[in-house]
Amino acid sequence: MARLKQLLIAKEIDLVLIGLPRNMDGSYGPAAQKVETFAGVLKMAITVPIKMWDERLTSSQANKILIQAKVRRDKRKEKVDQMAAAILLQSYLDGI
Repeated sequence: MARLKQLLIAKEIDLVLIGLPRNMDGSYGPAAQKVETFAGVLKMAITVPIKMWDERLTSSQANKILIQAKVRRDKRKEKVDQMAAAILLQSYLDGI
């Protein structure tokens, strides 16, 4: 948490975006509950606003993009979370 606080100050971050893993029907499962618990702890530790954003299908979209880019399977495993995070961020930016 201390390192995160340092980064928020050093990079002048004004919003923390957290992916919320909802079920396909929109309900909240155990994974979403864990994320909400984490966000609650984080909210008490930092002063920067936190925004939760639906991350449904971001990993699937990331895999499709990486497959189309002919990224090898072993490399896809390394890159899928980064790509899914980029898709999540773009989705948020498109929505504001």
